[in-house]
Amino acid sequence: MAIREYKATRSELLELRKRIKTSEKGYKLLKMKRDSLIMEFFQVLDKAKEIRQQITEKYRIARQKMVIAEAIEGAVGVKSAAFALLENPQLELSTKNVMGIVVPQIDAKSVRKRLDERGYGIIGTSARIDEAAEAFENLVEDIIIAAEAETTMRKLLDEIEKTKRRVNALEFRIIPELTSAEAFIRMRLEELERENIFRLKRLKKAQLPS
Repeated sequence: MAIREYKATRSELLELRKRIKTSEKGYKLLKMKRDSLIMEFFQVLDKAKEIRQQITEKYRIARQKMVIAEAIEGAVGVKSAAFALLENPQLELSTKNVMGIVVPQIDAKSVRKRLDERGYGIIGTSARIDEAAEAFENLVEDIIIAAEAETTMRKLLDEIEKTKRRVNALEFRIIPELTSAEAFIRMRLEELERENIFRLKRLKKAQLPS
């Protein structure tokens, strides 16, 4: 809104001052929110980096154990053991609140299994199959945790960008415009006051007897 579109009245001046105070208060709150979101983001980022490193190492170990199992049992034997799984892992999706943002929470069930829950015959297979299965179960658990952390990061980044835009709009556009309009109306009212005083003086002078 252009400055000259504001009415040079005391009521308009008071209204502008209220809007400036409200905008400044909102600006401070949004800055605090932005800073808190950034801190939260870096905490989740550190967690995500740690999990990624763990995934890389656990994948290496799992592949190594898989190669050993295939060398002993053969590729067909390993595939048979994998297809014997009776119950697939179950994922339950819910949500949680992080700094006022709704982010997903993944609860994984039946990822880790006991020997008798894997479906293949314990007697007919070697311990290398068990070691490979356990290594991949550990890997899957970390992948699920990483998926939750990285989704949370994306949600936080989106909210940080939205908050930054609002902070910048208040700081560089809205508050300066309101402040300029307030200064313009104040100056205009002072001019009108001076004009009114000058008019009254002239009227009083004109009414004096000659």
